[in-house]
Amino acid sequence: MTAGAVLALSAPAITVAATTKPASSATAPSPQPPIAERYRKADAFLRQNLSKLIVDADLQPAFTDDGKGLLYLKGKAGERSVRFVDLASRQDRVLTDDRALAAKLSAALGKPVPADGLWLARLGFDTAGGVLSFDAQGKRWNLSAKGELSEAHEAEWSPALSPDGRFEIVARDFNLFARELKTGREIALTQDGAREQPYGRGIPQLADILKAGREEPDMPVSVRWSPDSAKILTWRLDTRGVERLSITQQNPGGLYPRSFAYVYPLAGAKVLPQATRLVIDVDQAFKDGKAKQVALQIPSESLLYPADPDLGWIGDRVRVQWTERGYGQLVIYSADPKTGAATVLAREKVKPIVTVTSTQIQPQPDLGGELVISERSGWAQLYLVKPDAPDGGAALTTGAWEVLSIEHIDPAAKSLVLTGVGREADRNPYDRALYRTGLDGAAPRLLTPEPLDHDTRVSPDGRWFVDAMSSPTEPTRTVLRDAADGKIVLELGRADASALAAAGYTPPEPFQGVAADGKTPLYGMIFRPAGYDPKRRYPVIDNVYTGPTTTQVPVEWSESVLAGGNSVAQIGAIVVMIDGRGTSRRGQAFRLPAYQNLGEVGLDDHIAMIKQMAAKHPEMDATRVGVYGGSAGGYDAARFVLRRPEFFKVAVASSGNHDLRLDKAWWPEVSMGLADEATWERNSNMSVAGNLQGKLLLVHGDIDDNVPVTESLRLAQALIKAGRDVDLVILPNTTHAVGQPFFHKKLRDYFTRNLLDEAPPPLTTAATSAPVTR
Repeated sequence: MTAGAVLALSAPAITVAATTKPASSATAPSPQPPIAERYRKADAFLRQNLSKLIVDADLQPAFTDDGKGLLYLKGKAGERSVRFVDLASRQDRVLTDDRALAAKLSAALGKPVPADGLWLARLGFDTAGGVLSFDAQGKRWNLSAKGELSEAHEAEWSPALSPDGRFEIVARDFNLFARELKTGREIALTQDGAREQPYGRGIPQLADILKAGREEPDMPVSVRWSPDSAKILTWRLDTRGVERLSITQQNPGGLYPRSFAYVYPLAGAKVLPQATRLVIDVDQAFKDGKAKQVALQIPSESLLYPADPDLGWIGDRVRVQWTERGYGQLVIYSADPKTGAATVLAREKVKPIVTVTSTQIQPQPDLGGELVISERSGWAQLYLVKPDAPDGGAALTTGAWEVLSIEHIDPAAKSLVLTGVGREADRNPYDRALYRTGLDGAAPRLLTPEPLDHDTRVSPDGRWFVDAMSSPTEPTRTVLRDAADGKIVLELGRADASALAAAGYTPPEPFQGVAADGKTPLYGMIFRPAGYDPKRRYPVIDNVYTGPTTTQVPVEWSESVLAGGNSVAQIGAIVVMIDGRGTSRRGQAFRLPAYQNLGEVGLDDHIAMIKQMAAKHPEMDATRVGVYGGSAGGYDAARFVLRRPEFFKVAVASSGNHDLRLDKAWWPEVSMGLADEATWERNSNMSVAGNLQGKLLLVHGDIDDNVPVTESLRLAQALIKAGRDVDLVILPNTTHAVGQPFFHKKLRDYFTRNLLDEAPPPLTTAATSAPVTR
């Protein structure tokens, strides 16, 4: 950051001392602390423990629903105050604090609630009645203006109830029934439903099956009422011919294991579950004594994940988004509920594939069409698409940068507030910025001028926004700004990192280099252990996630400080994170190397960046390189050690989708489209199992509800058949989130033994660890 940028912040930021390399010396490196001590430091530097050492990095700001006020938290954990800002007067007052709330919650629950362990969520405030609402201890609470605490009982919205309260839809025996609540009269809306062809019932997810203990758990009815409470829009599922997965839970709590078969749409499946949409006039059914279905003239949709298809109304017409398998196109249909006739409102079709993680389509009837974030220009830009030209649209933004999201729309003023990345030349291309733009295609107005990352929240009325600005080396400053021009009207807090420094924390170092092509700029991060000594030689561990759906390297201060690499580095290594080509937020050309090429993309970029890091920092030993990752990062970690065995020597791959055909269809098809068998096979880790020269640890939860455990078992089998060694840990009663104390111990042990060439400490009780859900 430039000196001018620092001066732009009206008060000096509190920073952790930057890592500097002293002049070369003949003195020997300082001795490494004992390995047990390093492990204790690694526990202390896990995310949930590090978070207790930083203050005011995340104020959890929340605007009131009426737009009159702002709630936020301020202070050290256990001593935070819940504050309220009146936006008209700018008066800032304390509503309560952690200690007072902990005492009240302890009394209400009849058990101790520690103030320093109190987590508040979903803050809300009734400005008229002065009632504070929040979630804590698994419940919703109200705190009155007099300080009286009571449990809140929120009325749960149910799609089954008509808006006017006359009717309720009931699902029974795979069919739908309508019940008139006033009289109790019931009428069948469908009659031919079956287990493989139910009405208004989605695909049960594995978590629901395990919780219920049966393959057909109770599920909410899947319908959407028309605004006038007369009709329902629903759908029929068809799983005929769909192969089911099976899973066995070895330790369900009783003596015997239990097994289930379940539907999970896989990328390699020839037949996916199908959804067809229909409308039923409930009001007319009660008048006629029988129901009539109207099939919508919308193609059957392949479900790429066990979730309901899009169902919605705009006025008196149906409005739904339809996705083509392989992401060849997204189509918005409008249908007449009386006849089923459908027309196309908007169509997104980009070659070779629609990148759905960069594409958004949302209805905006007040603007006369659909707002579409599209990559059609090579960059994710915003368009207004109208029904008379569903494949066209007026460009509201242009340029070599990306619109990430629409934060607020003011139809009357024909004004929009957007979040974007990469437009400003004075900052990291991944830094978020907030803009105001109109419908005339004029250049957007920058509302966040500081060359930092801006995590923003816009008020419901669009008049204000909270801006938490930071960089990996600049602690977070949180302010309230005027959304008209971005002017700062109130400072809410600054992150305090002094406790981090006292704990011996070594701050991360952002790194900029180039890709393996020698020219494309790439960005990374370097994490060092506490007590880092540049005269010592450290092995390098790459924390990898190359998926084109996201980015890996943090740009926020708090995410940099809390990154998992901080903990892993404490064993006596340098951990790096790198966003190579094929990842997101840098335009279509930057991402396209991943297309049908997940088995190769990023490999050589990571090697090139690690070599550049080591050239700048000779203490990094590029002859001892390990790699770890989870989920798609687990796939990456295994393929890095399999495809580049001369460089990557040790890998820990957790929850990895090692054969993309065995993963839920949406994630692989986002990048692979409708690949042929040869392409799927080429991208499978199983196909290169014979390349293994180093050490590979596979870790998977036995009831993984995201990536089936069979993925790691099949890779283990392929390695065994290829005559290679493999280490495999199956964690009992564990889902996709494997981040538990035993996992952290195994990961550290594996690198300590095989990369540091040291003996790990004996297994002891590790620090409590929250699951990692990457």
